[in-house]
Amino acid sequence: MPMSERCDARPSEPPSRRTGISATLAANEALERKRREGVPVLPMAFGEAGLPVHPALRRELADAAGRNGYGPVAGSPELRAAAAGYWTRRGLPTDPELVVAGPGSKALLFGLLLIIGGEVAVPQPSWVSYAAQAALTGAGALFVPTRPDEGGVPDPELLAEAVRAARRRGRDVRSVVATLPDNPTGRLAGESTVRRLCEVARELDLLIISDEIYRDLVHASDETVSSPALFAPERTVVTTALSKHLAAGGWRLGVARLPEGAAGRALRADLLGTASEIWSCAPAPIQRAAAYAFSEPPELVEHVDRSRRLHAAVAGAVAARFTAAGCRVPAPQASFYVYPDFAPVADRLAEQGVRTGAELAELLLDRYGVGTLPGSAFGEPAPALRLRVATSLLYGESDEQRLAALEAEDPVELPWIARSLDRLERVLSEVTAAEPVPAGAALSAVG
Repeated sequence: MPMSERCDARPSEPPSRRTGISATLAANEALERKRREGVPVLPMAFGEAGLPVHPALRRELADAAGRNGYGPVAGSPELRAAAAGYWTRRGLPTDPELVVAGPGSKALLFGLLLIIGGEVAVPQPSWVSYAAQAALTGAGALFVPTRPDEGGVPDPELLAEAVRAARRRGRDVRSVVATLPDNPTGRLAGESTVRRLCEVARELDLLIISDEIYRDLVHASDETVSSPALFAPERTVVTTALSKHLAAGGWRLGVARLPEGAAGRALRADLLGTASEIWSCAPAPIQRAAAYAFSEPPELVEHVDRSRRLHAAVAGAVAARFTAAGCRVPAPQASFYVYPDFAPVADRLAEQGVRTGAELAELLLDRYGVGTLPGSAFGEPAPALRLRVATSLLYGESDEQRLAALEAEDPVELPWIARSLDRLERVLSEVTAAEPVPAGAALSAVG
């Protein structure tokens, strides 16, 4: 089923407050087990930025190591002012008083869903944690398909239909999530789609949560992100963090820009109350480094630009391998994700007993040591033969190799990246071959 095919908006299963480990983290652990067993792996399941932290950020963190007080729940004044400046430079003038920091944007998102209440409409497909967090609140998620070849924003017309239908059945949908740019597809919704999303949100009184954590990793330097906060500032929360564009995932620092006006101030008060009972405040030393990061000194601007070009080069090369194997692959526009659809080679997969995305991901992992995630982890129907492929852990196994990739004019020509791409090409050739290769032969062929 191609990504552009429409399907009915659907709720998640009746929400349970029990949940297993995140699919991305579980896949990463499975690959680590393979490594310990001596199996060569291609780690393309975990969405980590795959680069060393810039020395300037390490310096700032070291200098702040002695900061051990709790500090304000909302975050330090210097961090909130720096984050406000970051958004202002992107056309979103921001009052520092409407900025709230937390231990990662993931924690902020969960805090927001708790206080907003009700069900949340999410794109189909969308990042694994949206629906999982909605289930943890006890409310649940309403999946709404995206427009053809756009990712991250529910099709506004289908959203309106789905929310009205859900409310007629007595369900309470109060918010909608957008991801700009998108994980898992690596695509960026256009301005017209975002504008229409804002119109529908006003018509239906939905709060918009715009996850813009990949905003600075759009591949084309002349392409901009159309944030819902531009068109519906009174009802849009924007979140971002250090984990993607600055590759500091383990530092766990995120910020939220709350809506303007009385509604935003009320939301801030509620979020601070919730935060005070869950995380108290973000770690003080990390806040100091984050304030420096969001002030965007030239050395970090250059670093992010190099990162963007590296992600674009390797994601494009990986997409080309899937296309050559017969998959349909929406061209990646941002971040380090590729979202291939194996539907064109479904008959060949069926000959190997593969009829679902989960079975396809399992085959790649068990037979070839290639880690990916099935589309079903992102809200897709089980039969969808789509995979989320993260390309950023192909940059090298040491900081020396990763830094070389960051500096290279053509990183895909570096020997270790070229070897990974060649191995991926051989694996895909075998998986999609008209005559499937026996499992034992496959292992020897690509090991």
